[in-house]
Amino acid sequence: MELTLQPEDNLRLSNLCGALDENLKQIEDALDITISRRSGHFRLSGDPTNTRLAAQLLENFYERAKNPIGLEEIQLGLVELDRLAPEQVSTAMPTLMTRRQDLHGRTPRQVSYLQQIQDFDITFGIGPAGTGKTYLAVASAIDAMTRDRVKRIVLVRPAVEAGERLGFLPGDLAQKVDPYLRPLYDALYDLAGYDTVNKMFERGAIEVAPLAYMRGRTLNQSFIILDEAQNTTPEQMKMFLTRIGFGTKAVITGDVTQIDLGRGQKSGLVEAQKVLKDVRGIAFTQFLSDDVVRHPLVQKIINAYERYDSDKHAQPVTQPGDNAGKA
Repeated sequence: MELTLQPEDNLRLSNLCGALDENLKQIEDALDITISRRSGHFRLSGDPTNTRLAAQLLENFYERAKNPIGLEEIQLGLVELDRLAPEQVSTAMPTLMTRRQDLHGRTPRQVSYLQQIQDFDITFGIGPAGTGKTYLAVASAIDAMTRDRVKRIVLVRPAVEAGERLGFLPGDLAQKVDPYLRPLYDALYDLAGYDTVNKMFERGAIEVAPLAYMRGRTLNQSFIILDEAQNTTPEQMKMFLTRIGFGTKAVITGDVTQIDLGRGQKSGLVEAQKVLKDVRGIAFTQFLSDDVVRHPLVQKIINAYERYDSDKHAQPVTQPGDNAGKA
């Protein structure tokens, strides 16, 4: 496929391609194509669908290439490519008040997830790593706090990691829980700023709690996020869901393919999908690998593991004695 970008502008071409054509290499790797160019004339080789998508991406970025374009912008552009129409970004998604002005759903399911958080008191976000389940939940919590719709943000996570028990970790309760909640902290700092988040912690506007410490509480006017919910037991999930008070929103996130519970233990998240599927007022968003908003290789890795697991389960199981009588 041939593509010529007009009007030809060496500065814009330089910003588009990046240092040593690193932006072009990122597109090549993500779409499994080859890009060669001479000045503003590009030749794209590979799958016709992917070359068409690459041409679309190059044209879109060339229009805004008056300033340098970083790898992150290219990667986010690849995520949105052929998944979310421009009008969906501007009209279908609620505006969130966070420090990130460019924050929006980048796939149809992300847009739906954000809308569900706005419309429902309890929302489940289930899917693989990198689909924005936790990050978008934290963004919605910051937005609710900024608009004074809730009085505090409560971050909850089951302490199930590598066989370690909470009591063996050093420090007070907050320090013990800190390693488990680090992904939530990272999202908070990115969306609200380090100083703002620390001040919110100081005045109790943000609270962290291991799931075990939620029993017996009723939380009013709060935005609660239960992360890594696949590692809850059915009893813990029921206990958590019944903590919801007046004026409270809860978002439960998890990946049912990464359950770290002991052998024989059932996941509360898996059971909740079955028990609550017909309950009005509760929303479920099931993310897939094409919702991954990370480095383009992450989506390929997820797809590769899914194919491997599918092939492994499809292989016939050899029964004892199948080779009996054979030399």
